[in-house]
Amino acid sequence: MKISNNWLKDFVTTELKTERIGEFLTDIGLEVEGIDKFESVRGSLEGIVVGRVLTCEKHPNADKLKKTTVDVGNGKVLNIVCGAPNVDAGQTVPVAVVGTKIYDKTGNFFEIKEAKIRGEVSQGMICAEDELGLSEDHGGIMVLDETKYEVGKNFADYFELTNDEVFEIGLTPNRTDAMSHYGVARDLNAYLSTNQLKSKFNKVASEVLNGEGTHDFKLEIENAELCPRYIGAVIENVKVAESPSWLKDRLKAIGLSPINNVVDITNYILHGYGQPLHAFDADKIADKKVKVGVVKAGTKFTTLDGVERTLNGSEIMIKDGKDNPMCIAGVFGGETSGVSEATKTIFLESAYFNPIAVRKGAKLHSLNTDASFRFERGVDPNITRTAITHAIKMIQEIAEGKLAGDLLEEYPKKIEDSYVILRFSKIEQILGTKIHREKVKEILKALEIQVLNEIPNGFEISVPAYRADVTREIDVIEEILRIYGYNKIDAPQKISFTPVKLSANDQDELENSWARTLQSLGFNEVMNNSLTSVKDETDAVKLLNPLSGDLAFMRKSLLEGLLQNAVYN
Repeated sequence: MKISNNWLKDFVTTELKTERIGEFLTDIGLEVEGIDKFESVRGSLEGIVVGRVLTCEKHPNADKLKKTTVDVGNGKVLNIVCGAPNVDAGQTVPVAVVGTKIYDKTGNFFEIKEAKIRGEVSQGMICAEDELGLSEDHGGIMVLDETKYEVGKNFADYFELTNDEVFEIGLTPNRTDAMSHYGVARDLNAYLSTNQLKSKFNKVASEVLNGEGTHDFKLEIENAELCPRYIGAVIENVKVAESPSWLKDRLKAIGLSPINNVVDITNYILHGYGQPLHAFDADKIADKKVKVGVVKAGTKFTTLDGVERTLNGSEIMIKDGKDNPMCIAGVFGGETSGVSEATKTIFLESAYFNPIAVRKGAKLHSLNTDASFRFERGVDPNITRTAITHAIKMIQEIAEGKLAGDLLEEYPKKIEDSYVILRFSKIEQILGTKIHREKVKEILKALEIQVLNEIPNGFEISVPAYRADVTREIDVIEEILRIYGYNKIDAPQKISFTPVKLSANDQDELENSWARTLQSLGFNEVMNNSLTSVKDETDAVKLLNPLSGDLAFMRKSLLEGLLQNAVYN
């Protein structure tokens, strides 16, 4: 998982350097496997200055080259040989001076050096747009507006360039709460604030929105077990276009390709807050009704990637008023209901779907998306409204959309927080050290775990629903240790134990003895997986939820594994 340092600091304010933040993230279980540099323009236009072409004449020894003199400010005039057909005297141009690195698409670069080109001295390079990484245009050098660009100034001063550092975090599957910049910031702040390191956490809340007029859309949840919470919004007069540079840079920094402003905003909310959203073209929703349920087994459905899929009737589906499927909920959108450049009105979805049902649907169709990755592990049911209101505000600001009427919402049964009794004696037993009860309380508060009641030997606590992996006392103790610091637990100077004398008929010893005897006689021991990829035997037992195609069937005999061993070796 990629986490942008610039983005992270939108949520947690700290003066720590990037490397130090990486160390602390690793300490609390969010292992940083590497830190990469991101630049919206490779090289950040370093070494590029604004110049003016004073003279331009034909190169005496080459038909396609020209010899120029270029003023680069501070009284300095450079001799530059240029091959661009459009170079001419009087032009204001970007100039790469000696020592500047020019990057290609792959990140490789060459350094500008003073050289002789066909016998004429060249002390720099007049640049085209693609050579600077500003576009794909290589039709000629970039000619600038002389009224806007001052000779001698750094070319980078005229651009809003993004420089960022990106953490590559090896996130464990149970940490759904940290699958976003907000979640990582919340965890980082918990550590910093309880370890006397200055930080400020910017907690998010729902935006206050006032819709204009009304809308005719209706919402129906057919099965609340499959979809406990659903919020929809109708946004009109949307102008689907290219996203602003800052939004595109945020997505590019974490390895995403910008598509259009509406899709980019949903991706921004997904990676910012951890809540997947989906936008439908509202004009394509029959009867202006959105239904959440299932469809008949055997129904054909074409997803956004153009693949026609056969549904088995267990997938959570988003349907229109005529029961036409529009989206495999929490997994993948449909080809016909997605947002395009022609879209004027969108229906925006923010929901909490049953994790098990989403996981089965994603596995069945071999789909692994950013949305399914989160939904199938359990997202925060209480950030649903916060996420959609922030998205609506962004669509209003960036795509000029107007919220129509009120939000549609169904939340029949609230997903409750987990109730746990935490005992101090158990903490001491597990950690091997005492932590003062006030320190424990401070850590719990930083993790947003509420102390409901103080009891003689511990606390009654409420764990927020977004921590789907923290439901038992031992889980809470692990959380306390993460934030308290593994490195603060001293290793014991001695370990006490009582040796146990094995009986003469000990099963393990007997098996080991036979194994050593057989090995000494030249036998080899193999331990193969009980799962195989056998597909030609119709009576082989197939797993309902296989890890992969190679581990999809129960083996019927040891022979296949032994033959595979022989082939491999």
